Amino acid sequence: MAVLALLWGSSFLWIKLALAGGLSPLHITVVRCALGAGVLLLLARAGGQRLPRDRRTWSHLVVAAFFCNALPFLLFGIGEQSVDSGVAGVLNATTPLWSLIIAVTSGTERGIRPVRLAGLLLGFAGTVLIFAPWQRGGLSGWGVPALLAAAVSYAVAFAYMARHLIRRRTAPLALSAAQLLAATGLSTVALPSGPMNLSGPTFTAMAAVAVLGVLGTGVTFHLNSRLIADEGPTTAATVGYLLPVVSVALGAIVLGERVGLRVITGMVLVLVGVGLARSQNTGLAHPGTAPAPQRSSASSIG
Repeated sequence: MAVLALLWGSSFLWIKLALAGGLSPLHITVVRCALGAGVLLLLARAGGQRLPRDRRTWSHLVVAAFFCNALPFLLFGIGEQSVDSGVAGVLNATTPLWSLIIAVTSGTERGIRPVRLAGLLLGFAGTVLIFAPWQRGGLSGWGVPALLAAAVSYAVAFAYMARHLIRRRTAPLALSAAQLLAATGLSTVALPSGPMNLSGPTFTAMAAVAVLGVLGTGVTFHLNSRLIADEGPTTAATVGYLLPVVSVALGAIVLGERVGLRVITGMVLVLVGVGLARSQNTGLAHPGTAPAPQRSSASSIG
């Protein structure tokens, strides 16, 4: 669990380093998806798992890949151009709040318990406190909205995947590998709209995006699957609470990021709100890959 939290929580650090080294958000997205897909393809092949072959499953995978991989990965890159990696990790933790709102508005969850309602209110109060729209010179621009949009995209993906993919007969690793393959295709198609001339990405940037793709996207799903099998989905879900702590700690230690009292208070409110909103609700999926057909866990990563 500690290794899993470290790998997932460090994703925001690797994104920041890749951006600082000259890579664009779109190029980071393409490489991340491709490397993650490669890792899962190798693991699926080693386990004797085959990719889905029916057109219907692939059509659902394309939609899931857009909302769960291609779009949020791109938005995280855009957001971290102006927002510290630690704050990005905390804003990503709002995903369960958006998932709960979608569940209530779509009718899949009738009514909402007072504790979870309090969690929603605290979580959004913390987000507003971090954003501080009333304070000139605060976290402004496109960074925070992009990061929040990524969290919403994850929430939309969870609802779609639960409806259309969670009971597919395809083995979990193969299904996840297929989803990241679709995400690679989607993001590659968008390459002509991105910057054509990179300012010579540094070795650090290339190493960061390689770690992000191989470890932060591919290996983490495999570890998550093992944790679900060994400890159960409820225990696996608790990893999500550690990710913002890891992202903030690494941002401060490695990048020297500093956060003031207002932002720290907002972070605490977000984490407490997420904890309350997720009470008696551990059925969310890993946001970077497709959920296992039999059992799934809840985590929020970049």
